[in-house]
Amino acid sequence: MGLFPTIPDAANPGDRTRPLADRMRPRTLDEFVGQEHLVGPGKPLRTQIERDDIGSLIFWGPPGTGKTTLAQIIARLTKAEFVEFSAVLTGIKEIKQVMADAERARQYGTRTIVFIDEIHRFNKAQQDAFLPHVEKGNIRLIGATTENPSFEIISALLSRSRVYVLKPLTEEQIVELLQRALSDEERGLGAMKLRASDDVLKKIAAYSSGDARSAYNVLEVAASLARGRDNKEVGAEISDDLVQDALQKRVLRYDKAGEEHYNLISALHKSVRNSDPDAALYWLGRMLEAGEDPLYIARRVVRMAVEDIGLADPNALSQCMAARDAVDFLGMPEGNLALAQAVVYLSAAPKSNALYTAYGEILGDVERTAAEPVPLHLRNAPTGLMKGLGYGQGYQYAHDLEDKVADMQCLPDNLRDRVYYRPTSEGLEKRIGERLEEIKRRRSRRGNSRGTSSPRKTESGA
Repeated sequence: MGLFPTIPDAANPGDRTRPLADRMRPRTLDEFVGQEHLVGPGKPLRTQIERDDIGSLIFWGPPGTGKTTLAQIIARLTKAEFVEFSAVLTGIKEIKQVMADAERARQYGTRTIVFIDEIHRFNKAQQDAFLPHVEKGNIRLIGATTENPSFEIISALLSRSRVYVLKPLTEEQIVELLQRALSDEERGLGAMKLRASDDVLKKIAAYSSGDARSAYNVLEVAASLARGRDNKEVGAEISDDLVQDALQKRVLRYDKAGEEHYNLISALHKSVRNSDPDAALYWLGRMLEAGEDPLYIARRVVRMAVEDIGLADPNALSQCMAARDAVDFLGMPEGNLALAQAVVYLSAAPKSNALYTAYGEILGDVERTAAEPVPLHLRNAPTGLMKGLGYGQGYQYAHDLEDKVADMQCLPDNLRDRVYYRPTSEGLEKRIGERLEEIKRRRSRRGNSRGTSSPRKTESGA
């Protein structure tokens, strides 16, 4: 008898009180659908499982892709003790107790595999409790997470584990699972002899967004609705309208504080930058329908206006500020069209990152170069002492000059000839570039004329 409680082997497959998704959970690698890059013949994870030679693993992927199922398959195939934790329900006390038991079991030659569902919910201290036991070999850790391990799992634990990335299931794979559930009389719905067209199953698959558990849940609800409508214990038909009733509203995978949040806003920003209004509108709709704060999107849209368009179209910033105000004034869902208008405007606008690049170079110079004092001729001189020290001497008041441009150095000496802003030829920046070239010519002419005539100089306080 082991030191640990055993995991029941799929419990009673005929227990109809269990959800369909749980009853249909694959029991072997041959039953497993999807993730061929990990568990296909000859692939590394399959080889490790079949040899019962796994190290510490992290399964990272969206919901319903098989993370827990793989762990349970390992539990059935391994000769090691298998302990399952839920990060939602387990505290540091329980962790320490299991670690102590695992250390004693190792002394008797027994291996221990610890599976932690939703490991990203463990805080740093809880994760630290596993580390010495992983290092000593007391346990082999399997963690399942929907969040990016790089952000959610401590680096020391991550470096001692192999990360396997699970992908969302394809529509074809989910349709295969649904057909299996409809025909399986032992664990599925086969005894009900339900009828469902391929189009109906494809609709469920499309709405599940690669989540097999979600697809099973929809099928189970639709089956119950079909039996009630047709008043049949067997032979009822799952129709398109019943699936629609079962779906109600599509639940989009989204986490405002997680990686998917950043993935979607990145997709929106890069679609705008690439002048693709259709893609930009799609990603905007995905975020809004998933419940993102519209004012967060409005702030990011304003950022796009100044980062990717800038002076190529100064009206872009005005459009985005107006959209922000409209969202704040109207609320949702009315305000979503204001954001859509801004996103399309940005997508169609001429693009320039000249200001973004210029400011980045300035930050670099501020960081790397000496902070030289402001040249004396650019300083105000409100007191006699300051005037006596040379403040303001040599300043040229541009409005008093014929060309309105003085040949006067405005940067500190160590950055005298530095050029930061380089306008593009897009939109209004083309005219700005032409204007700056004209200013350079005027400044050059005035510099050349200083040898023959003395320009008017004013010690202005402005």
